[in-house]
Order: sequence, then C-alpha cells, then structure tokens
Amino acid sequence: MSNARLMQGNEACAEGALAAGVRFFAGYPITPSTEIAEIMAEKLPLLGGTFIQMEDEIGSMAAVIGASLTGAKALTATSGPGFSLKQENIGFAIATEVPCVVVDVQRAGPSTGLPTSPAQADVMQARWGTHGDHPAIVLSPASVQECYELTVQAFNFAEEFRTAVIMLMDEVIGHLREKVELRENLAVVDRKKPSVPPDRYIPYVNDESRIPAMANFGEGYRYHVTGLTHGENGLPTGKPEVAGKFLQRLTHKLDPYLDRIQRWEEVELSDAELVIVAYGCTARPVREALGAARREGLKVGLFRPITIWPFPSGEIAKLGGRKFLVPEMNSGQLVGEVERIFGPKNIHRYNRIDGELITPGEILEKIREVMA
Repeated sequence: MSNARLMQGNEACAEGALAAGVRFFAGYPITPSTEIAEIMAEKLPLLGGTFIQMEDEIGSMAAVIGASLTGAKALTATSGPGFSLKQENIGFAIATEVPCVVVDVQRAGPSTGLPTSPAQADVMQARWGTHGDHPAIVLSPASVQECYELTVQAFNFAEEFRTAVIMLMDEVIGHLREKVELRENLAVVDRKKPSVPPDRYIPYVNDESRIPAMANFGEGYRYHVTGLTHGENGLPTGKPEVAGKFLQRLTHKLDPYLDRIQRWEEVELSDAELVIVAYGCTARPVREALGAARREGLKVGLFRPITIWPFPSGEIAKLGGRKFLVPEMNSGQLVGEVERIFGPKNIHRYNRIDGELITPGEILEKIREVMA
C-alpha cells in the first residue's frame, strides 16, 4: 500500500516530527508556521503526547527544554520574530546540551515585517542568534519531501549530539503542496543513556566522544542543569581551566562528526564554469534557470547546501577556479561564507528582499550577465 500523499510543507514537517517520536510540542501561533502547531495540537493527544500553547515564544522554548530533560522528544515551531524571542533559551539548550528541534518558517522582516511573504533572512540568526561561541546544526529543505525527511534527521542529530537543531524553512516551502512519500524505513535515533549507576554518573563528562550520555529526570539520576559555565559535574565554575575545557568541548564537539552531519546536492557540476550556490526555496527557480542556461550552451551547475550550518566549506572549496553566483532572498548572508573561502573575486550576488520569490527569469538573466 502506497504511503504517498499530497501534503503541505508544514504538514510534512509535523508528520516527520511524529515519525521521529515527538510527543511534546510547546508553541505560539505565528504566520507562516501555524499549521505545524495546529497539526500537533490535533495529533499529539491521540498518541499519548502533549501539546501546550504557551503565553509567548520564550516560555515555549523553556517548556520544550523541560520536556526534553524528562526524556521526551520535543518540538517548537515559529517564524522570524518568534525565533528572535527564543534565542536566549536556545542558548540555554545548547549550553546545557538538551536535545530539541526548533522549526523557523522564515518570513520577511525585520521586526513584524511582511507576515505572509517569504524570505531567507534568518540564516545568520540561526547560526549566531544566541550569544557566545557555540555549535549549530541548521537544515534547509527545498521540497515538501525534504520537510518530512529532514525533520526526522533533525531529531536524530539533536538526540545523538545533544544540542538544539534548527529546521530553517521558509514561507514558500512551508505552504507549498507536493507529493510526499511517508517512508517508514527512516532511521530514528535516541539519545545515549548512562551505562553507570546514579552514584557514578558524570553528567558532562569530557571523554573521547565529546557527547556525554544523558540521564532523564525522573529515572533516579540527580544532576545540576545550569546555563552558567560548568564543569563535568554540572555545577557552575569560575575557574578558567575548568571553564576553558568545557567551552572547548562544547564549541568543537561536532568537529569529529562533520562527515555525518553535512549534506548537500550537486547538479551539473562536472563541467560547470559557473557554480550557483542556492538553498531552500531559491534553489527551485535556480533549477529551472539552470536547465534553460544549459540549452543555451552555458555551462552552469548548482551546489545546494542542505546543511546550512556547519557550512560545507570543504566541499565548496573543491570547486575553486570557477565563477560563483549566490542568489538569496536577503541582502547577502550565506554569500559571505563563499567569499570567506575564495575571497570576493569572481563571487557574484543576486538578492531580493521585497517579499517575492526570485524567478527563474531573473536567475537566467544574471547567469548571462556573469558569463558574458
């Protein structure tokens, strides 16, 4: 029997969360992510889960962290203004290494902005929105199918690496309807549990894996959870040698796992003289423009980061010696990462910030200009 369904991106995201084992959602309605909350409100109680509409975005993030500490896979969803409000508690989740997933269905800003219009302006906020040095995993789907599959992967990353993971969607992908295969064979990962009794448990042990085992509250393990810089025992510390050791592990704990985290797509790159780096909704008109450019004899290819952060710098570096075009629905955010690799020479930008999707025609015209 086929599991194919016509689904909206937000709906696929919610279904992916349920498939990953999510049983707790706390959120606050905000366009254009509200459908995720609506679906979770309907379906979680039927599965023995819990849905809470909180009083604000800060409280929503706090509730998600609390639920995760008890062992629940927990989700919240928002858009740009709410994502800004969540940042303090996202930082708390990262510092205390509490697994959770935050969906940000981007809309045009700043501030209240254009509530029903798309944008890609939260790219840097997703990486650096919360203060201090910290790791970040941010995934960017470009189809409704990816909304489903990447949500499952987001929870796998959150659980395996004990961190907050961001699903960086956008209004176009969130409200797009496409055929989705609800695959039942997707791998689902759960957090590593302690292998020692409570009296020997070290909650933030700094071992070779860099990822401590996590005991759930209510299972007999007692430990201190604080946003203050802490030692391996979880208690706050002001000692530079202890603080430095903790922050080094926290900041670099993903480094050994980049080959498992970073994902990207390559299209027509083998002979490409111009590489277009595009992600999320912008990758869709780029695909159409790429086909038209090829028919004109223009050697163009697409590199699509699926993992926005950690940015796949190593893979893009392999494409050196060519021209690059980075179209974005912002004033230029991810293009800076490409320029960080190669410098500004031969790096071209195309930006649109009026709340409208970049069109294939606009991309094709820019391709012709760059390759003239």
